Amino acid sequence: MRLLVVEDDNDTAGFVLEGLRSRGHEADLAENGRQGLALAIVGAYEVIMLDRMLPELDGLAVAKAPRLAGVSTPVLFLTNLSGIDDRVEGLEAGGDDYLVKPFAMDELMARLGALGRRPTLGAEPTLLKVLDLEMDLIKRTVRRNGEAIELQPREFQLLEFLIRSEGRIVTRKMLLELVWGFHFDPRTNIVETHISRLRRKVDRDRNPPLILTVRGAGYSLRAPN
Repeated sequence: MRLLVVEDDNDTAGFVLEGLRSRGHEADLAENGRQGLALAIVGAYEVIMLDRMLPELDGLAVAKAPRLAGVSTPVLFLTNLSGIDDRVEGLEAGGDDYLVKPFAMDELMARLGALGRRPTLGAEPTLLKVLDLEMDLIKRTVRRNGEAIELQPREFQLLEFLIRSEGRIVTRKMLLELVWGFHFDPRTNIVETHISRLRRKVDRDRNPPLILTVRGAGYSLRAPN
């Protein structure tokens, strides 16, 4: 399974990551809520493990936002908050299960297995497509008109976000927060550089161009009318 762990406690994060990886799973770590939200929206995870008490953005907000964006990845809350009201609040925010700390790794694995097997109505697609541009989220491949396009991991995340936002303008600030996990302006041209590289790979010698710059507003990936 490909899993996301959103946890700011080093001991808990280390325990969970070691347990998951030793059992053959692929696991990414986000150490704060904003970074977790960015990965949850653009990453193709089978389950998200989410702490309630997080810096920068609390776990409830992190659980709600992907649901609003149409991401239906199951969410398992891992938290010290054990009250009935806390559980209800977490489930109503979009959580699918709730595990109170401390917990045994065997129980966590059982919960993950149950969530991974659970059918999800309206589950998000694993193949994204705009005209002749195709992105396979499971194989982590990109093709245009059948030709493979090699992307670096950050370029893949950026293109996925643009495809999911097809037809809408995304600002530089949105990209910094949701692709890079920055909640401040690093005062670099990191976004512009990556957009330029991505455009060369996706649009070079191909028509029509799909990645557009909207002057004074941001960027958009859109097919011509």
